[in-house]
Amino acid sequence: MNKTFKILDCTLRDGGYYTNWDFDRELVKTYCSSMESLPIDYVEVGYRSIPLEGYLGEYFYCPDFVMKELKQMMPSKKLVIILNEKDIRASHVPELLKPCQGYISMIRIAVDPANFERAIELAKAIKVMGFEVAFNVMYMSEWKEDNSFLDLLEDLDSIIDYFYMVDSFGGVFQDDVKDIIRLVKSKTNVQLGFHGHNNLEMALANTITAINEGCEIVDATITGMGRGAGNLRTELLITFLNSKGYDGIPFGDLSQTVTLFEEMKKEYGWGTNLPYMFSGAYSLPQKQVMEWVGMNRYPIASIVNALHNKKSFVDDNLSLPNLESKEKWKDVLIVGGGNSVFENNQALKVYLQQNKDVKVIHTGLKYISNFKEVENDQYYALVGFEGGKLLDAIEEIDVSNKKFIYPPHPRKMGTLITKKTKSYSYELSSIDFTKASEDSPLAIAIQLAINLKAENIYFVGFDGYDTNINKGQFKLVQENQNVFLDLISIKEINVLSLTPSKYEKLKHSSIYSLLK
Repeated sequence: MNKTFKILDCTLRDGGYYTNWDFDRELVKTYCSSMESLPIDYVEVGYRSIPLEGYLGEYFYCPDFVMKELKQMMPSKKLVIILNEKDIRASHVPELLKPCQGYISMIRIAVDPANFERAIELAKAIKVMGFEVAFNVMYMSEWKEDNSFLDLLEDLDSIIDYFYMVDSFGGVFQDDVKDIIRLVKSKTNVQLGFHGHNNLEMALANTITAINEGCEIVDATITGMGRGAGNLRTELLITFLNSKGYDGIPFGDLSQTVTLFEEMKKEYGWGTNLPYMFSGAYSLPQKQVMEWVGMNRYPIASIVNALHNKKSFVDDNLSLPNLESKEKWKDVLIVGGGNSVFENNQALKVYLQQNKDVKVIHTGLKYISNFKEVENDQYYALVGFEGGKLLDAIEEIDVSNKKFIYPPHPRKMGTLITKKTKSYSYELSSIDFTKASEDSPLAIAIQLAINLKAENIYFVGFDGYDTNINKGQFKLVQENQNVFLDLISIKEINVLSLTPSKYEKLKHSSIYSLLK
């Protein structure tokens, strides 16, 4: 079988959304060796960019030495870099792309249809330098509603070499692919490309449809690694080729590379799930979903509810009363989810039994059963959509001495409250002591204590994390650290952790020092 279409592997570029565009050097060597031996025509190795705020790694900037090394490892492949049109102007092109000459064959441009005319000027500047040029035009699932930008394609035959249709939301089906390709073909003779996302598990089917409809080039990544739900798997596309009679594929080399990326996948967790499926079905942005899923804070059901609200243009489905109290609190104990709560469980119960006026605020539901016999007033700082988890936790628990506190309305996750707890549920009017979080249980708990004029805020169960944590956990640790620092800056409040904690500048005492 002769391969009638070209394959572009963009693992290092698209996979960088999970790794900040840094990859282990041995992994890159294995990957490049595999690419060199496979029927891959183009390998997109990353971005080139002007300096941007924040840390972005090696394959986001692709300095000269990186491109040189990559070309040495893949001499027979056409290497590609991509420019993000929203950041790059035609005036940047000479300085940005001169180092690419000799290493890079094609420059792709990520294009929002709203900026199509501006992208044309960028493409002209690139073409002058002798590169192949491709437009990666986003939001394909929305083109049927607004495709006016396609009229500008008629004059691009001599400027761009490929016009890529990018299923940004992973929301198109095979009939959509056919219709859009036929529409684009009516506007231009430029060769077409397709970049699929796998939200609805349609990446392979849509890619095959695109090939059958005349697309000359298609994208894939090893293990589907890519933003959000990920892309078509390179290994799946190669296997499809093999099944159609394309022989001589070195599956041993491919398997070695896939194994390394599968190990990374265990850490970063790309691939589709219910929230990504929902966002794909309704063409909702993946960036926010990726952040919510990565934080491990929100239940899957809450993310889907938030996406449903977004689809329906609803801010939130429920408003609650504010908690009012004329009582001035003196001592507050805020309970986190760390193991130190379980390890010091008896001491905590004795302390609360000896100090019935201490108010207890839980940053979640993990230890609700452990404290069910505690007579002190208890408050639960909740995100807003704990749902079934809350139902299970309170089914056999007396809630008469408990109140459930939610972030200010509207809550981005929406709100689900059980009948049993509704009359005990309240929301904060604002979270204003910190800018670090608008809805973290820790921030809710502290704001509640501040609102009720606590003099002493004690913490238990905020153990911190070991160094071996993933990106989502690290983000939560940083968020908590910033929340603590903002609290500590309030001089009128005494702040102490009564169990060991790795959070910086959080003063320590011992729960045992307070027992009689």
